[in-house]
Formats: sequence, C-alpha cells, structure tokens
Amino acid sequence: MTFGGIGKGKARLCVLLALALFPVAGSFAQPPTPQPPDKDATAKATLVRGAQAYAAANYKTALDAFHQAAAMGVVEAMMYLGVMYGTGQGVPVDLDTSRAWFSHAADAGNSQAMCNMALFYFQGRGVKQSYAEALSWFVKASTYGNGEAMFNIGVMYRDGVGMAQNYAEAVRWFKKGAAVGDSVSANAMGVMYQEGHGVPVNYAEAMSWYRRAADAGYATALYNIGVLWEDGLGVARDKQQAIDWYRKAAAAGNHSAQEALKSLGVRD
Repeated sequence: MTFGGIGKGKARLCVLLALALFPVAGSFAQPPTPQPPDKDATAKATLVRGAQAYAAANYKTALDAFHQAAAMGVVEAMMYLGVMYGTGQGVPVDLDTSRAWFSHAADAGNSQAMCNMALFYFQGRGVKQSYAEALSWFVKASTYGNGEAMFNIGVMYRDGVGMAQNYAEAVRWFKKGAAVGDSVSANAMGVMYQEGHGVPVNYAEAMSWYRRAADAGYATALYNIGVLWEDGLGVARDKQQAIDWYRKAAAAGNHSAQEALKSLGVRD
C-alpha cells in the first residue's frame, strides 16, 4: 500500500499553486470571515457588505465594496481584491492588479498576502519565475507565524526546489509549521519518519505525527494511519483498524482511502 504523503497533485499554496510530487501549499482562496478592523463605522460596514455579497457570489457588488473599503485602508478588502483579480471573480483575470493588491496587504503586515506574493514568483505567474524570490516571501511570512509558509519552505528544501536538497532543513521547517498548528506540516513530519528522510525511519514517530494531523481533521493523515495498520508498520497488522481509518479518511474526501477500501473488499 502506498502512503499518502501530503496529497500528491494539487498544491496547497497559501493561496494559489502546485508543486510536483509533494505540493507546495494551497490555492487562491477567499480569506476567512473578515474581522473588521478598528476603523470608522463606514469602513467596517463597507467590508461586511462586500463579504456578504462575495458569499452570495454577487461579485460585481462585492468588488465595488472592497474597492471602497480598500481605499479606506482595510487590509481584508485588499486581500479579497487580490483573490478576485487573480481568479477572475466579477472581473477578468488580471495578475498584475492581483499582485498589486496582495503587495499592499503584505506591506500592511498580512502574512497570507506575503504567501500569495511568493506564489506568483514560484509559478512565474505574471512575473519572471524566481524560486529565490518565492523563498524570500515565504520566509518573511514565516516570521509572522504563518504555518503554511513554513510548510512551503520545508517542501522547497525537501524537494531541492531552487536550492540543494536538504532533508534536515525540511524537517526543521516542518516542525516549525506543526508547532504553530499547521496540520499539513505535522503530516509531512510523519512522512519524513516513515521514509527516513532527515531522520531515522521510525514508524512509531510517524504514527504520532499522523495522529497529530488527523486530530486536526487532515484527511491524508487519516489515510496514512490506515496504511500503517494495513501494512503492519510499527503496529501489529490489523485489517479492521485499517478499514476504520480508511473510512474516516474517505468520509473526509480522501480518494486514496476510497480506493483502499475497495481493494479490501469494503463496499459501504
């Protein structure tokens, strides 16, 4: 049985990207529910109006509201604008404008915007590709405690992207990400122990890290725990335990777990 890594295929970039084999984190996504800044009532109301319109997919109204709020210095509005211009929501895709809004938000100290800036350079979207520039932005975001940035730095070291491969540095960054609550970083640590990259092979440690990520609801970690039980890695082989964990992973949307259940003859 093949373990799940961190989710091969789609990148987990802070907001928009993919990395081969083990992806860099994320894709352009809307910011979390905005917390209105301590500005005047008009700025707060405008941001909330934009967020409500965005949630209802009324992008034209949202775009107008976010432009108004951004002009009043609301960083969350700048983030929304970066996402909307970058993904073509209510407006044609315009990477230059998207990057400009993320740059404004990054200048205001928003670490998610810093990650997004890194993604432009990582992919070469609208700019000349530069892994060095991407790394610089990820490192800057990490100084603000951004776990996704820490994970992405770990991926670059692990896979030797724009630098010499260095498993020890990858482990260091994955641990940093896990320490700030990033479940994908915790799962990546499990992979490192399972594969013996930068650390000795230790299935008990792998299980511990997978459980940490699974407790946070990360589906790939749920699947990886099932693999350890099915293959008897660090534990006595137990088909029922494997099935139980695969079911949890499948319920969370992990396709590998769905295939694993089929291979074990489980149809429900």
